[in-house]
Amino acid sequence: MLEAAERLEPIPTAVVHPCDQVSLSGAMAAMQDDFIRPILVGPQHKIRTLAEAQEIDLSGIELVDTEHSHAAAARAVGLVRAGEAKLLMKGSLHINEVLGAVLHASTGIRTERRISHVFIMDAPTYPRLLMVTDAAVNIAPDLDVKRDICLNAIELAHTLGVEQPKVAILSAVETIQPKLRSTLDAAALCKMADRGQIKGGLLDGPLAMDNAINLEAARIKKIDSPVAGSADILLAPDLEAGNILAKQLIFLAGSEAAGIMLGARVPIILTSRADSVRTRRVSSAAIATLHAYAQLQAPRKGTGR
Repeated sequence: MLEAAERLEPIPTAVVHPCDQVSLSGAMAAMQDDFIRPILVGPQHKIRTLAEAQEIDLSGIELVDTEHSHAAAARAVGLVRAGEAKLLMKGSLHINEVLGAVLHASTGIRTERRISHVFIMDAPTYPRLLMVTDAAVNIAPDLDVKRDICLNAIELAHTLGVEQPKVAILSAVETIQPKLRSTLDAAALCKMADRGQIKGGLLDGPLAMDNAINLEAARIKKIDSPVAGSADILLAPDLEAGNILAKQLIFLAGSEAAGIMLGARVPIILTSRADSVRTRRVSSAAIATLHAYAQLQAPRKGTGR
């Protein structure tokens, strides 16, 4: 992914309120790797003071001065609406502030698709890229929302070179249980895929976590499925389950992770304030750049356009 992103022109990126060390250095590192052209949006005196303290050179970097983080989110979204930025990167502010500006009825950048979050994982014990969704935005998604979460993740998987991603719709069990809503949603999503309402991937569910990612577990439970044991995408039943799963993979299993929000007019780089600069630079910025180009069908370096 890094090599693929390096072949593309840097994407103008509105960095929202980069007022801590991780968010500012992460944006600058992504610029140095030639992924993005940052536009730093926030209180200019705070950004410059932080840059001086961290010995970060802001020469030639565009700064857009705002009073506070709420204003920074609104201004950054305005840059996207005006076509001056093609990506958003969350800085040192709460996700709700970013979403509030993105989803604003008259000044936001929402689309008909529900916005959702995807963690892209490189797990040391799993032989393929693993995506976990939704772990940050939709608290208790209903069937319609889960369909959009699924479609967002499938489109991102296509960008990352997975032609027909395998989507495991997670629950606590692998059989339909009327009292367990996640199993009913899983069955409905699979039938929606059969009827062409969800395209581009292979869906199966409900699947428990073990038989979604472990072939032997699927065999023992006699699950005959092209998805079981080799999932590319794990669709969580709700935000709590997705968030716990993703953070277990990061902090207990040592997974490298990127975070990106999809469904708005542009991809949104969304990483935790606990993330390392490496996560922001190598993973999130590279993936967001690739997906922005996939959406825009923008020119590659050297095309002259």
